[in-house]
Amino acid sequence: MQLKRVVVTGLGALTPLGNDVQSYWDNLAAGVSGAAPITRFDTEHFKTKFACEVKNFDVHQYMDRKESKRMDIFTQYAMAVATQAVADANLQVGQNCNADRVGVIWGSGIGGITTFEEEVEGFAKGSGVPRFNPFFIPKMIVDICSGHISIKYGFRGPNYVTVSACASSTNALIDAFTYIRLGRADVIVTGGSEAAITRSGIGGFNAMKALSERNDSPQTASRPFDKNRDGFVMGEGGACLILEELEHAKARGAKIYAEIIGGGITADAHHLTAPHPEGLGARNVMLDALRDAQIEPEAVDYLNVHGTSTPLGDEQEIKAVLKVFEQHAYKMNISSTKSMTGHLLGAAGSVEALACLMAIEKGIIPPTINHETIDETIDPALNLTLNKAQNRQVEVAMSNTFGFGGHNACVIMKKYRG
Repeated sequence: MQLKRVVVTGLGALTPLGNDVQSYWDNLAAGVSGAAPITRFDTEHFKTKFACEVKNFDVHQYMDRKESKRMDIFTQYAMAVATQAVADANLQVGQNCNADRVGVIWGSGIGGITTFEEEVEGFAKGSGVPRFNPFFIPKMIVDICSGHISIKYGFRGPNYVTVSACASSTNALIDAFTYIRLGRADVIVTGGSEAAITRSGIGGFNAMKALSERNDSPQTASRPFDKNRDGFVMGEGGACLILEELEHAKARGAKIYAEIIGGGITADAHHLTAPHPEGLGARNVMLDALRDAQIEPEAVDYLNVHGTSTPLGDEQEIKAVLKVFEQHAYKMNISSTKSMTGHLLGAAGSVEALACLMAIEKGIIPPTINHETIDETIDPALNLTLNKAQNRQVEVAMSNTFGFGGHNACVIMKKYRG
């Protein structure tokens, strides 16, 4: 069968760098860090006392107080970015789209951890009589985001959430792309959201020794590829992309940001949390995405790496990049925007795909900030876009995301040429 072409027609963002697409991009391109001391809870007894929090978020811009109380914050974030993106795409059920042909495929790795923490703590402090909020379960479950979005707009197409740790929202994006190119939907609202800056979230990752403990300098703590990196910085928020079949988008006069051309999904099959020592899964997922897109490695201008600022992860990903791209690895731009946003866990893929789309549209590569000391295991001849954005016309961009459990996902997009 002839596969249909898939384009992006709407965007929404809520990040540690800004609460809409433009402010997110402006700060990303300027090399601004979103890290600061945690405000959500008392960190006195925690090893890590900082994170990349969303700032000045007013949920009541998007819903009334009663509705907001029925949602965990990760769902509030999802509703905010979906509202932005649907408005940006000018989707109107019954006027320019068929509700039965519009779906929602979302991604989140953890879901309603704030709700779970609060409810269990309340029970533990109580008399032993189970008095739980009747919305406890619907607030906590990971799939609830796609349900709420579909209910708000009446979208009756494919509807679910992907859960693959930090690869979750890239998996959602690839699934949305696949449904549309197979002709199973005209439009899919896709993306991801996460809100895990909680006592259990920070404490759990501290126990794994995964987080940076650079408490004296939060803004410089996320430092991918730097010799002195000591772990990732937790982020939160989300992003939404409206994916649409090309002819459907053209017929309704939609603005087209870029075209999605390929995706790859693989497993390391190696370790619960550590990457494969030779970057095997990462290598395979990039090759899988290139094959799916039917392009050669030399076509890629910009690679937004997973680049979490962990000692092992950064090194193994670069090994994989060199195996896939060989000499072309030295000709393209590479950067890790987690140096600015922190690691949004299950939502990382959505905000980083958005960074790639904006790089294509603006001709600017966002930087990898906070690099001070060369790591001998990472070739300094690579263009890691260190500390300052670079101007470059981007025809094709690739985004990598990898998750605990050995989950790998990679998506490729290109400039729309008609």
